[in-house]
Amino acid sequence: MKSMTRRNFLTVAGALAGTTALAGCNAGGEQAEQPADDAADDAAEDDSADGGLGLVTEGSITFAVSPDYPPFENLVDGEYVGLDMDLGRAIAEQLGLECVYTNIDFDGIVPAIVAGGQADAGLSGISITPDREDEVNFTTPYYIDNQAVATLSSNTDITEENAAEVLNTAEMTIAVQSGSTGADFAAENFQNAEQLAFPQFTDAFAAVSAGQANAVCGNLAVVEQMLAGAYTDQHVVLTSATGEEYAICVNKDNEALLTAINDALATLQEDGTIDELIAANMG
Repeated sequence: MKSMTRRNFLTVAGALAGTTALAGCNAGGEQAEQPADDAADDAAEDDSADGGLGLVTEGSITFAVSPDYPPFENLVDGEYVGLDMDLGRAIAEQLGLECVYTNIDFDGIVPAIVAGGQADAGLSGISITPDREDEVNFTTPYYIDNQAVATLSSNTDITEENAAEVLNTAEMTIAVQSGSTGADFAAENFQNAEQLAFPQFTDAFAAVSAGQANAVCGNLAVVEQMLAGAYTDQHVVLTSATGEEYAICVNKDNEALLTAINDALATLQEDGTIDELIAANMG
């Protein structure tokens, strides 16, 4: 599949205009101006304190997330839950850092990492794609996922046998999350259908339940989670083994952080932590 992206990237300016909600960050205050020599000394000390990782906040690793994508990331009663959220905490622990999450609409995460200043890394069910690799560096993958399409269970016009053909007609409206691999998959495979995009993936499922769309397209693990939860009125009619690799994205200028996160992932893979987190969140 050509250049599948979970979300099409906004411009950097658009991304920085998005909402940013920090979890677990320290209160900030104004600092008095320092002489140039003192400021340089402090900067050197900061680099030493975080191992030269160039972190946004000393002592913390800040992950940009879009918590609307269970079982990878979600907000439940104000708590960040899901595979990615648990993985972020495990990585932070490996690095001896506090774990901080900042909320950014997913199609703004990569631009925010490119621009710097808002987050150290993007951890939000981000598939490795050629377009994204032009913008950021990716860690080693930690999960592989596929694509799926779901419709109302009561919609007998679309079945597993005819879904590929029927969905590719002008009468069809397919709901997706903006910039997602689901959006790209639908655009490539159902070119004749209308696409209805939403910033939040949950809204795409709600559109199907409300009769605004005939189908919803997205990553299989998330589709299955949604159907097992709030959208039991829908079922999967089509799957595709796209083999998307999820990874963490880091600014191309921060090789030190990329290496540190990869080392942490290697340890978590070797000691079985990642497998345990997948089992705990995907069950």
